[in-house]
Formats: sequence, structure tokens, C-alpha cells
Amino acid sequence: MASSNPVLRDNRIQTAVVGEERMTVNGTIGKAGILLVLLIITAVWTWQRFDAALAVGGSTAAMAAVSPFMIGGLIAGFALALLSVFVQRWIALTAPLYAIAEGFAVGGISALFNLRYPGLVVTAVALTFGTLAAMLLLYRSGAIKVTDKLRMGIVAATGGVMLVYVADLVMGFFGVHMPIINSASPLGIGFSLLVVGIAAFNLLLDFDFIERAAATGAARNMEWYGAFGLMVTLVWLYLEMLRLLSKLQRR
Repeated sequence: MASSNPVLRDNRIQTAVVGEERMTVNGTIGKAGILLVLLIITAVWTWQRFDAALAVGGSTAAMAAVSPFMIGGLIAGFALALLSVFVQRWIALTAPLYAIAEGFAVGGISALFNLRYPGLVVTAVALTFGTLAAMLLLYRSGAIKVTDKLRMGIVAATGGVMLVYVADLVMGFFGVHMPIINSASPLGIGFSLLVVGIAAFNLLLDFDFIERAAATGAARNMEWYGAFGLMVTLVWLYLEMLRLLSKLQRR
């Protein structure tokens, strides 16, 4: 009975004690909105910094201007994600900091993609939020029920994708990369479609976790935890959308 998102595991639910405020679905939605706004603010700032440097010194200067924020955001985001998972009592602080750090990374990555493929980022954003809305509708309507078999299947699929990415990272140190990850071939596009689908189904499991945690009387700070987990999936989905659309552009 666990979400495939490693952040949202049932065994991480902290049950409220007597007299303590409890988690609500609406409260989690509100906190997810706060995290999204923080991410957008730092993403837009990074993009604007990129554009300003681009206008003055070209693409090399633009890359130099945002690289420290982009790389620093990725490293800080990863560290803060681990801290959020393993030190939950700090989640009200680490979750917003995670969103801020990821915003720097996402803003820089988006600016780079948009430089090479103008208009692609707008499409990726629209598809990401469209997918979020569609999966929420499917979940609320009961068209797709979150069963134990579905959870197990997505856990296995997500783990498989992560293993492929880790293997590609390790191989990259030796100058070798897996063609299916970045190739615009039919196989590469098919792989990206598969990963986007898996990321989208993770949203279903995240919705289910949040709803069940609230129903079981989870502590109020779990609202931040649920919102944080949802943001992890959304960022992953958006980046995979960028990868998929860039492959289609290269075709």
C-alpha cells in the first residue's frame, strides 16, 4: 500500500496525537500552491537573468550567468529532498527551500531549451498542467482505481526507469550514453512517451496517498510532506515533457 514516489510512503505518515491539528486535503492543496509559486518565482528570475546575459554577450555569456544557479539548484534540491524525507520535523522549512532550489534549476534548463526550440517550454508547461488536471479528473471520477496491483506495477516501472537513468549516468563517465534517453529515433521517442506515462501515473498514487493520509488522521505537518511529494512528481513530469518535445522537434 505504498506510492511509487519514494517520498510518499505509507510508513512515513505521522499520525496526529490527541489534541493536535490534523492534515486535510485542502490544506495540502494550499501548501502545494505555495510551493509552486516559490518554484515559479525563482524559475522566472533565472530565465530573466539568462535572457539579459544573452542580449549582451550571446549564448556563452548567458550559460555562464545561469550555470551556478542551475547546477547549485540541482544539488541543493537533491540534498533538501533527502532532508525532507528523513527529517520530517523540518518539512515546513525544507519543502519551501526545495521548491526555491528546484526553481533555479528548472528556470535555467527551461531557458536553454527555449533558446534552441522557441516556444517549446510553453507547450511543455501546458501539457504538464493538462496532464495534472486529466489525472486528477480520472482519479476523482474513479475511472482509474488505485489498486494494490496498480501500485506494484508503477513501483516496478518507476524503479526500472531510475535504473536506466543511473546506468546512463555511470556510463557517461566513460563517454558512453544510452541512445534511447536522448535520441530522436522512434525508439527514443517511444521511451520518452513511456517515461511521461509513468510520471503521470505517479500523480494518481500521490493523490491517493494524500487522501488516505488525511483520512487516517495524519499530523498537520504532513500537509507540507504531501505537497512536497506532489511537487517532486510535477517537476519530473515537466522535465520529461521537455525531453519528449525536444525529440519530436528534432524529427
